[in-house]
Amino acid sequence: MGPGRAGALGLVLGLLLGVLGRSASEPHSLRYFSTAVSDPSPGVPQFVTVGSVDGEVFVRYDSETRKKEPRVDWIEANTDQQYWDSETETSQGNEQVSRRHLETLRERYNQSRGSHTWQRMYGCDLLEDGSIRGFDQYGYEGRELIAFDEDTLTYTAVDAAAQITKRKWEDDGTVAIQTKYYLENTCIDWLRKYVSYGKDVLERRERPKVRVSGMEADKILTLSCRAYGFYPRPISISWLKSGVVQEQETQRGSTVPNSDGTYHAWATIDVLPGDRDKYQCRVEHASLPQPGLFLWEPQSNLIPIVVGVAVAVVAVIAALAGFAVWKSKQGNVPGDRGSSCSSTGIE
Repeated sequence: MGPGRAGALGLVLGLLLGVLGRSASEPHSLRYFSTAVSDPSPGVPQFVTVGSVDGEVFVRYDSETRKKEPRVDWIEANTDQQYWDSETETSQGNEQVSRRHLETLRERYNQSRGSHTWQRMYGCDLLEDGSIRGFDQYGYEGRELIAFDEDTLTYTAVDAAAQITKRKWEDDGTVAIQTKYYLENTCIDWLRKYVSYGKDVLERRERPKVRVSGMEADKILTLSCRAYGFYPRPISISWLKSGVVQEQETQRGSTVPNSDGTYHAWATIDVLPGDRDKYQCRVEHASLPQPGLFLWEPQSNLIPIVVGVAVAVVAVIAALAGFAVWKSKQGNVPGDRGSSCSSTGIE
């Protein structure tokens, strides 16, 4: 199997964003995802495959282009045409296999022809302690169908239809052995290559810019903590009350890419207005030597100060202008030292 030989694929693209992380001690991950649909529509190819390293999509194939193509400069700069021809051939074969899977599952679930979806995700991780792990799982109609257990060389099936496949693969024996070998050897070897190809990009660090805000309505204060412009993607944003993490009370949004290759994310919590000083936002990221703690400092408290300073400045200017006018009426001539000094002072 080449890096995409098992059929670079995916259970749900959301999983791509959720499980592809790295921490400050430099673990790395390689993921392949694919989705096949029985009833394609405009903008939705019948088959799509993407590959990612550390959360960054680096290759893509679909049934419309029928070519495996680069998505980042570093993979294109370090591979030759033979690599792309091989990857394209593999993906074309996986496309045909996915169509057979869709037909088989439709028959097993006694479904009519129409819109059905088959998905697969597999890959490997090189962890911070030097250990490795791999996984291979399949989905149908957006739910998990069957998953490989790397330790026991068995498969976990979620229903009777999946049990048929489980028995076939386990009775064969070679399927599990080949999958385990790929995940623990071939996949890890390619992961190390890809990381070396894209080291400058994949291992860069961009610190998050954090902004905490608050909005009160119906006697409830909603505190929002937003982090911008960070890289790599994995980040932890938590709300603490008196130093204790409020996990269940916190709502989080997805970590979303920016146009410049960085990411942004947010977390909110509803609190009593009188308790706002008890809450802190904690941000953990690979670019930070230690977690950052952030408080909400209402800008509204600054308004009276700003207004007061502005009024005072205006009053001083008005007084000086009035004094200059009064002096001119007293007969001062242009170029008088007193007038010049006043003018300089105003500027």
